[in-house]
Amino acid sequence: MAADMIFFTDIPFSLNRDQLFEQFRIRPGTDRAKEFGDLVGKVQEKGRPKVLYKISFIEEKGEDTVTLEGVTFKSPALRKNLDSVERVFPYVATCGIELDEIKIEKGDMLKKLWISFLKGRLLETSLHYLQEHLDKRYRVSQTGFMNPGSGDASVWPIEQQRDLFSILGDVEGRIGVRITESLVLTPDMSVSGIVFPSETNFESCQLCHRERCRFRRAPFDKGLWDSINRE
Repeated sequence: MAADMIFFTDIPFSLNRDQLFEQFRIRPGTDRAKEFGDLVGKVQEKGRPKVLYKISFIEEKGEDTVTLEGVTFKSPALRKNLDSVERVFPYVATCGIELDEIKIEKGDMLKKLWISFLKGRLLETSLHYLQEHLDKRYRVSQTGFMNPGSGDASVWPIEQQRDLFSILGDVEGRIGVRITESLVLTPDMSVSGIVFPSETNFESCQLCHRERCRFRRAPFDKGLWDSINRE
């Protein structure tokens, strides 16, 4: 493992069944509650959220480009966000491949919804763990996150996800995440991106016009959108 490559494969987490029952409006003592409770138990037992990152220093900044480790990314938003930044943290986070071992009967859409939601919770856990780790290790208390393909297509094209993976090396061997020919990450509920010091806690969601998204982490910011696209 390279000295600047760090990954965590056994991130601790705890699912609160009572809160989950309330969130899904499931009444305790019912057959549905038993089914859901059993699924939560399996996720708690098998789940292994993971995250990998490395330290990268910006080598060059163009008008709307940023170069890291010989790889040039084209994104006006990324360039603007990194204007006063020299050190960044490319990363991949995931809910883990282990939850794919939980078998859901074909056509059981409710359980598919449940497992998708729980996978999302584990992905959030891995991202939160990364954020806390960067704060403790590098004193980066406020961070921004940008992800290729998150937000409108012009913000940071999803095609550059392959370039990001090229910087990170053997992502699949370390945390089980691979990128398909169609640029989808597998297992689902995985995400790649760059974390950077930021005074505004930037999220790619701030530049996304898609209102109905269960993974939205911040509202659309028209002022920010205008400031980036005017330049």
